[in-house]
Amino acid sequence: MRAVVGELARAQKPSAGTPAYSRFVNRRIGRVFAAAAFLGRRTPNQVSLASGFCSLMGIVLVATVRPSVPLALAVTALLVLGYGLDSADGQLARLRGGGSPLGEWLDHMIDAVKIVLLHSAVLISFYRFDAFGNELLLLVPLAYVCMSSVLFFGLILIDQLRRRHGAAQKPNVRGDSVAKSLLIAPTDYGVLCLVFLAFGSPSLFVVLYGALLAANLLFLAAAIAKWYREMATLVPEVRG
Repeated sequence: MRAVVGELARAQKPSAGTPAYSRFVNRRIGRVFAAAAFLGRRTPNQVSLASGFCSLMGIVLVATVRPSVPLALAVTALLVLGYGLDSADGQLARLRGGGSPLGEWLDHMIDAVKIVLLHSAVLISFYRFDAFGNELLLLVPLAYVCMSSVLFFGLILIDQLRRRHGAAQKPNVRGDSVAKSLLIAPTDYGVLCLVFLAFGSPSLFVVLYGALLAANLLFLAAAIAKWYREMATLVPEVRG
């Protein structure tokens, strides 16, 4: 087990542009899960499905059970476990010699479903259990759904366009700094998972959840401006 974890650590993807939780916590959790899956002869797709199942169970609890401290602990544990397994599938694929188009598709599909369902579940919880008595607060998870979907699509699209036009980014040495990882930490799904520790206290949760939304909206606005400038420099394909 120790040998496999060490091999995974040596084959880790570059840290440039990676938020702090994913960089320092989730990848390490993923290594342990990936090593266990490798020794247990599991496949990356099986790990991806396990990740999706854990996340889905946490999401269902958010939407169906009245907020409380035990619920907050259970939801956080399931979401963190699902996110750790989400890191493990890619690491397991690299350990086994590389991923597959099916594996990449499955991983992205699970992520796309997860980010929409999680914020939809928060919206349902706010509405069903009326924790605040203020319908305007329903706009917070609704805005989070929209922002997350746009950001996820934007990240996937920009990556595909870079590959198509041969404009893959060069390694960013400065972007590997710990300070930058901490600065962009609010954009990390893992931080969102940890915010659910406050789900038993509706007032605290909505403050933290809303603050994360605001930080992500600022990040999205900056990213769109950057992507626009980058895409403007690409040369269109010549079709014969």
